[in-house]
Amino acid sequence: MRKLPRDISRQSGQAVGIAGQSALHDSAWLHVRGQARYIDDLREPEGLLHAAVGHSEKAHARILSMDLSAVRAYPGVVAVITLADVPGHTDIGPVFPGDPVLASELVEHIGQPIFAVAATSHTAARKAARLAKVEYETLPAILNAREALGKSFFVRPSHTQQRGDPDQALAAAPHRLQGEINVGGQEHFYLESQVALVEPLEDGGMFVHTSSQHPSEVQKLVAEVLGLPIHSVQAEVRRMGGGFGGKETQAAALGCVAALLAHVTGKPVKYRLSRPDDMVQTGKRHDFFNTYDIGFDDQGLIQGAEIMVAGRCGFSPDLSNAIVERAMFHSDNGYYLDQARVTGHCCKTHTVSNTAFRGFGGPQGMMVIEQAVDDIARHLQLDPLDVRKRNLYRPGRDTTHYGQVIEQHILPELVAQLEASSDYRTRREEITAFNRQSPILKRGLALTPVKFGISFTAKHLNQAGALVLIYTDGSLHVNHGGTEMGQGLYIKIAQVVAAAFQVDVDKVKVSATRTDKVPNTSPTAASSGSDLNGMAALDACEKIKAGLVAFAADHYGCKPEQVRFENNQVVAGDERLGWAEFVQKAYMNRVSLSSSGFYATPKIYYDHATGQGHPFLYYANGAACSEVVLDTLTGEYRVVRTDILHDVGQSLNPAIDIGQIEGGFVQGMGWLTTEELVYNEQGRLMTTGPATYKIPAVSDTPPDLRVNLLPASPNREATVFRSKAVGEPPLMLGIAVWSALRDAVASLNDYRYSPPLDTPATPERMLAAVTAARAWAGAEQEAV
Repeated sequence: MRKLPRDISRQSGQAVGIAGQSALHDSAWLHVRGQARYIDDLREPEGLLHAAVGHSEKAHARILSMDLSAVRAYPGVVAVITLADVPGHTDIGPVFPGDPVLASELVEHIGQPIFAVAATSHTAARKAARLAKVEYETLPAILNAREALGKSFFVRPSHTQQRGDPDQALAAAPHRLQGEINVGGQEHFYLESQVALVEPLEDGGMFVHTSSQHPSEVQKLVAEVLGLPIHSVQAEVRRMGGGFGGKETQAAALGCVAALLAHVTGKPVKYRLSRPDDMVQTGKRHDFFNTYDIGFDDQGLIQGAEIMVAGRCGFSPDLSNAIVERAMFHSDNGYYLDQARVTGHCCKTHTVSNTAFRGFGGPQGMMVIEQAVDDIARHLQLDPLDVRKRNLYRPGRDTTHYGQVIEQHILPELVAQLEASSDYRTRREEITAFNRQSPILKRGLALTPVKFGISFTAKHLNQAGALVLIYTDGSLHVNHGGTEMGQGLYIKIAQVVAAAFQVDVDKVKVSATRTDKVPNTSPTAASSGSDLNGMAALDACEKIKAGLVAFAADHYGCKPEQVRFENNQVVAGDERLGWAEFVQKAYMNRVSLSSSGFYATPKIYYDHATGQGHPFLYYANGAACSEVVLDTLTGEYRVVRTDILHDVGQSLNPAIDIGQIEGGFVQGMGWLTTEELVYNEQGRLMTTGPATYKIPAVSDTPPDLRVNLLPASPNREATVFRSKAVGEPPLMLGIAVWSALRDAVASLNDYRYSPPLDTPATPERMLAAVTAARAWAGAEQEAV
């Protein structure tokens, strides 16, 4: 059993570690001791083979011939398969077709798998896969979103959301600005790379150990490529060494390849990607090319907007349709756009198919409006925070450009609280004075908000199931459809169940997610893991409790309302029993001690034809105030302080939530500053490991990082114990760092010029922004 956290003291009349209290991550001690098992740590089954794939060396080409004789002859190789060896479906696209499990005649990105090898060792499989002789006919390749946009080369149709008459509003506005920004992509860089281990079953089925955020999709696709009914395949996920969206759809391909090789050989097969292969073969956060045309008055109040977001999707749809739509939904961030048109394009390129990443397009959409607000402030010579505050959603200005009404106005007060607690106004004065007297070092400050919609935008995914069992000693076992990737979902669900019965959390065990316990699960994504699975588990608990209350009332001769669960005890009228004693009595009287639970998110709808609807149950909110110091001679900089105030509703676990906020902020900061994906002119990824791709390290974290949860802010919607999602929203707090960097450069021209700054804002790009600012100043002087 899990030991009780040492930092939690027993409160009078309350069980320990229940929802609302801080509790340790359920695997914390296992991680510290090196005992937490991942797929590559599992005991290898007898006869295990290892898989690798041979992949395309061309971004866009036709395969003329492929000689695999040397691959088959390599020592240790047991089997080699191509697309012709697939007995069932050959396309494993998660929503729309376009993702062949192995390419056949046409390849559309460097790294696309074209054949698979099973060998007696991981090294033998990888070495053998390199020996194929493939002859290509090279075809023209499109490698970036701008080029695809110019040629209307899309993986899915474009989409528009509109309110009012933005053209008229723009023409009538006292001021009008246009701008554009290239928002870079991001590698997930989970600690555990993609991996699957598949074991053939005695009945011809398959058991799949998968490092996936979506075990039901892995189950379904493995069954389809093998031509089996879904019930013949079971998938299990105990934990992932990180996911961040990279294992929502992309993990399925490994399960399918391993299963195909297991089918051919009759032996268990493990398929684990090395870090370079993982980075080359799997998708990333979409990079975007965004533009804006915005009209506003003398106070910076936005009156009309035309916004375009164009995501580089790669060669196939994957989840890009929903990702680009979420970028459109979030192109307002927290601001009322009045008359507005937002257009989204899913650009096809001959690069790896990009996929989900924490925020799912929302961060890329927010970047365009945050740039615009900064630009408005510089144009009017106002403090950017004042322009931000003026444009926030508030009563009377509370309907989004896609028709959803903001029902809970959190941001105005939240921003005001952070403005005060971060001492923004005093620091702004100090920084301005510092910049006037410092010729080389320039400091920057920015306070930016986050409004993030919570729910899957695909309505059918907003459902979850759970299974709760009570054993005769009073211990509880829970299984649900969510997966654990380090975010603390398992401990939160355990706390929910503990709270339902008012027992200590160490009495509750959450087991590995398995498709033969809870079927048809949704992916653990969209920040919905706790919302969906917590409510499903609570539903199961309430069903069990109804039976227990009825039994107690009848057995002890009291009314049902006189039955209470409190502090590891059950009170029935004048009787008070220990939890385990009561459970034993219920069992002896043949009362059900198990139940399944189910939850479906209410209120969600979206009319794609009109671009209007209510796609989110609610919004999570937050704000960050970041201060940076920039060396204008080198472009190098440091983040010296960040203050964060974030709204998580009635927190299920404050310690876990604060950890998520800290990690999300740093990951967002990395996306916008250091993490640069570099492709050469042939479409080959050049940044394939930590030597060339720089994720933020501990030393990059602001030395002064202050994170607080917004107090007394229960969710207005009936979520699990009135909590709010905390997975994705904190990532966008990192925008404050990017905005602060622009602020530092703007000080070179007394804050009258807003420098262009694509992301990531590497030192090279910062130096280019400094050069552009000085050139603008020179041009202005010449004009005078």
